[in-house]
Amino acid sequence: MRETGLPFDDIRRLLPLMPEADRVAAEAVARRDAELTKPAGSLGRLEDIAVWLAAWQSKTPPTCERPLVAIFAGNHGVAAQGVSAYPSSVTAAMVANFRNGGAAINQICETFGAGLRVFELALELPTKDITQDAAMDEAACAATIAFGMEAIAAGCDVLCVGEMGIANTTPAAAIYVALFGGEASHWVGRGAGVDDAGLKRKIAAVEAAVALHKAHLKDPLEVLRRLGGREIAAMVGAILAARLARIPVILDGYVATAAAAILHALDPAALDHCVAGHRSPEGAHGEALRRIGKPPLLDLNMRLGEGSGAALALGVVKAAVACHAGMATFAQAGVATKRG
Repeated sequence: MRETGLPFDDIRRLLPLMPEADRVAAEAVARRDAELTKPAGSLGRLEDIAVWLAAWQSKTPPTCERPLVAIFAGNHGVAAQGVSAYPSSVTAAMVANFRNGGAAINQICETFGAGLRVFELALELPTKDITQDAAMDEAACAATIAFGMEAIAAGCDVLCVGEMGIANTTPAAAIYVALFGGEASHWVGRGAGVDDAGLKRKIAAVEAAVALHKAHLKDPLEVLRRLGGREIAAMVGAILAARLARIPVILDGYVATAAAAILHALDPAALDHCVAGHRSPEGAHGEALRRIGKPPLLDLNMRLGEGSGAALALGVVKAAVACHAGMATFAQAGVATKRG
């Protein structure tokens, strides 16, 4: 992680600036939780979520009043290898669908009162084919990370990160192989529904990409720029910016977790402000979550992307906040506490 005088140094310099959890706020929430009208621990992870939110928002009670779903959209040169069931033009079409309110994510955001912002990342200019070249040069990758950091500029109290990008499960799988090892076939899934022949092409593409860049994969930022994509780099930036601003993050699925894994490889504590919204059946997403220490809140067999699993998990987070702030204490309700 030594400095080189190159653009990635600006990213590396941010890591030591990451704030720690606010233990005072967390302890205050835990104390109130012990006084609420329920047996200790009976709300399970809802109790943990309230403590986690307070620790990273540095306030009590914690809130989920201005949640934001940020979707980053990019296109990929590796799509030319026949790794996706759909053409790259679908990325722009789906971005338009998000903006017109016609996608699943729009309905989920409306259900849970979440804002939605969509960030297009040069869709007309796909990244380079990772089987033949690095996806981005260092300056472009660093600039895209910085662009992703702007996702929180309008303000929010919880951030959900998601993506849209035809063929982007291929770069995500390549990132997992580079960071965690193992066979490409273990990490590669069918994405948006490739057939058996497409799956073989996808595995071959990941194998070729990792082999081509093998000598440069010790540095997680090099893994990102060589094997990743613009939307993955932008999510890295958004997650990092949220940490610096003390905004808790809900991660979406397979591709968003690949972005999180880059930060985890840079510093295992870099994801302490994050929870995993759900486990996707895509590839070995469950193992990726285990590797970064993030048990999912939901497991609904969802593999849509576009922030949908993270946004759905907002319902759980909102319930945790409501229970913590709204429940009566034993004293307020006139309920006897446990004898002992």
